[in-house]
Amino acid sequence: MLRLKKDIDFYGHRKIYYTISICLVALAAVCALVFGIKVDIQFTGGTIATYSYEGDLDFAAVESAASEVTGFSVTSGSSQSVSGDTKQISLSIGAKDGMTVEMEGQLTDRLTEEFADNNLQYVSFDSVAATMGRDFLFKCLIAVLAAFLFMIVYVAIRFRRIGGWSAGVTGVIALIHDCLMVLSVFIIFRLPIDDNFMAVILFILGYSINDTIVIFDRIRENEKLYGKSMEFPVLVNKSISQTFTRTMNTSLSTLLAMVSICVFAVIFGVNSILSFAFPMVAGLISGFYSSVCLSGTIWAWWKDSQKKKGRKPAKAK
Repeated sequence: MLRLKKDIDFYGHRKIYYTISICLVALAAVCALVFGIKVDIQFTGGTIATYSYEGDLDFAAVESAASEVTGFSVTSGSSQSVSGDTKQISLSIGAKDGMTVEMEGQLTDRLTEEFADNNLQYVSFDSVAATMGRDFLFKCLIAVLAAFLFMIVYVAIRFRRIGGWSAGVTGVIALIHDCLMVLSVFIIFRLPIDDNFMAVILFILGYSINDTIVIFDRIRENEKLYGKSMEFPVLVNKSISQTFTRTMNTSLSTLLAMVSICVFAVIFGVNSILSFAFPMVAGLISGFYSSVCLSGTIWAWWKDSQKKKGRKPAKAK
């Protein structure tokens, strides 16, 4: 087990950490402006057409043919059984008002004829109403905002000794950072914003705040031990260094499990699992990074700034 022999100056390198985070978010923002954000039809409404096939299928050609028939934008995803016997392609068709039976028949006839060499066969058509998708997205956003609020209040009450509200706010800043990092992965790697995105966000919120609470708990203990004589930057460096091994080991064990799932999904072509596990890996890394490098250093900067303002002499009248 790795043990730090001396305290690391996390506070002294805080500007580097902040710059890295800002650059990553800026990169995602540029990608969003240039390429746009892919939103799954679960949120926008549309139809999912599923077909089975054999051999190597040209997905781009299938998307192009489907778009010509329907007149809507089409994206595709694939899945494969563990045994490898069954391959399926799912076409997300942006028909917000759904597709008629006639249009579904025309699409199936076109695809089965054009890709007969792949033995393309109809499996199912599923329609998603736009209103249902918007309601689901709205409820998810409410859940995230409520989580932020409850976490601020909880941390503020639990860590009153070290300035509860400052700890609560900085903890939530770290969580917002993690949410932005997960969103960045979806934007940069062109993954659709769907229920997997919301599942990853909600999981990372609970996971990341736990690491942050461990660090704040050690800060509280060290302040009680050393009193007011220890400066805030030194206090934070010592506290993070003392909890670094525990935080890293916990994150690493979870990360290895998610990486294994990613490898499994890639080998067997299970895109539905990969679109969940890969952003989860990024979220776990971001959660470790924000807990260790951001939350404590932002809190120390906040408290140190308040302390310095209190020392300023009053202006002469």
